[in-house]
Amino acid sequence: MNIELLKSKIHKVAVTEANLNYVGSITIDETLMDAAHIIENEKVQVLNVNNGERLETYVIKGAKDSGIICLNGPAARKACVGDVVVIISYCSMPIEEARSFKPWIIFPKEGNKI
Repeated sequence: MNIELLKSKIHKVAVTEANLNYVGSITIDETLMDAAHIIENEKVQVLNVNNGERLETYVIKGAKDSGIICLNGPAARKACVGDVVVIISYCSMPIEEARSFKPWIIFPKEGNKI
C-alpha cells in the first residue's frame, strides 16, 4: 500500500508578483526550488497565510536568486503582492518507506532568500 506524505515545503515566502494575464501556475526562484527539491512542472499546493486561500497548481522555474514568487493566471486572484504563502508538494510511497522518509523543508529569510 502507498500513502501520500509531505515531500517538500517552502515555509513562509512573500508573493512578489501576481500576473493575471498568464496561462497559469506559480513561478518560484530556482534557488528555492533546488533547496526544497521541487522541480519544474511539479504539482504544488499554495497556502496563503494572509487570507487562508489554498490552491493547487504547477511550478515554473524562476530566475536563480531572484526571490521571485509569482502567482500566474487565475491563481493571481488568490493572493496580493506581499502576502505570505507556504508552498507544499507531496509524494506517494510504500508505507514502510514512508516511516523513515524525511521531507525537505526550508525556511527562507527576508527577500525570499535562503
